[in-house]
Amino acid sequence: MQQIIHHFTDNDAYTFSCQYYVLQTYPRAEVEYTFFDRNNTVYPEGFAELVNEQLGYMPQVIITEEEIDYMKRRIYYLPEWYFTFLRGYRFDPHEVTVSQDEDGHLDISVRGKWYSTIMWEMPILSIVSELMHNLRGENSSYNPEREYERCVEKTHRILTNELILCDMGTRRRLSFDHQNMVVRTMKEVYEQGGFEDEEGFHQWTGKFTGTSNVYLAMKYDLMAVGTMSHQIIEFEENVSGIFECNFNVMKKFSDVYDGDNGIYLYDCFGDKVFFSNLSKRMAMMFSGLRVDSGVEEEQLEKIIAKYKSLGIDPATKQVVFSNGLNIDRAIELHKYVDGRMKDSYGMGTFITCDVENAEPLNIVIKLTGMRITEKREWHDCVKLSCDKGKTLGNPEKCAYLLKQIG
Repeated sequence: MQQIIHHFTDNDAYTFSCQYYVLQTYPRAEVEYTFFDRNNTVYPEGFAELVNEQLGYMPQVIITEEEIDYMKRRIYYLPEWYFTFLRGYRFDPHEVTVSQDEDGHLDISVRGKWYSTIMWEMPILSIVSELMHNLRGENSSYNPEREYERCVEKTHRILTNELILCDMGTRRRLSFDHQNMVVRTMKEVYEQGGFEDEEGFHQWTGKFTGTSNVYLAMKYDLMAVGTMSHQIIEFEENVSGIFECNFNVMKKFSDVYDGDNGIYLYDCFGDKVFFSNLSKRMAMMFSGLRVDSGVEEEQLEKIIAKYKSLGIDPATKQVVFSNGLNIDRAIELHKYVDGRMKDSYGMGTFITCDVENAEPLNIVIKLTGMRITEKREWHDCVKLSCDKGKTLGNPEKCAYLLKQIG
């Protein structure tokens, strides 16, 4: 099968910012990641071997000086020495174990040093997604002209409805080529500045801000969007406990980045745990919060109420919505926010796998085990979220933590 991942930075921006955070805070840590298929998909016979074949190509995927130059310029908060580290980094397929059970369900785990294994999430998810779409014949039936037209239509709707939006669809895309087309088209339409009809020229009221995919951001000179993922909070829960982990991650993250990179993903253990321990100092240090689970309207009201209780004007802060959005839902949320905060939207599957005659996968890779050093004991890592369907990890530990939270 043809190689799927060709570019080192065909990965999310948060992978690199989290990797640098790990190097600075827990350089000796070891972890385990686990693949979850929320739809319990049955994969074709031999699928695991096809995934392993793709993983075998990865050691040859190394960073280029063009990619480094872009990251120095646009991801400015990463220091010079980190790029020396990236020049020497090599993907190690021995860190990944892939198998299928007799029913065809896919089992993938990644285990090793955290600073190394952290790079595998996006490549594995992209490989699994594209392979499955290929085997279903969905890529061979792909209509480029029709999908381009649909992308233009979507972009028009985004930009005429005041939405500030970026692409976050690498992990569950139809293919690299389709995501490439989407990002290129959205940029081209946005740069037209508006649209013309019989009444004259109308400027866009919305904005296309970029993509989380660093390679595509480089290719089209866009902003690479992304700050952090749940894993660093999952890890910290085993270090400092469920009630203190968010505060300690916020403190460490702001120390590492000196106040840059300031959108915090707060829902790893639900909103109650986060809001009960959000200090004014940390709220001031971070420019905003990302809503990735729960009922968005309810979450917005809780965020606004918390900022007000701390004496902070919510209108000065950002809120980023990213929970399985489509355009209709984003427009609905924007109207609900009604200027009370600076709202923006990260959209994934709906723009990179909303293709005629294609069915998106619902797959994730999450941190499920950790130890601070190679000499320490292993602990389970879990994610509770504000959505029941997004709770992942050891069921006994999840139940224990939920009982603690009350």
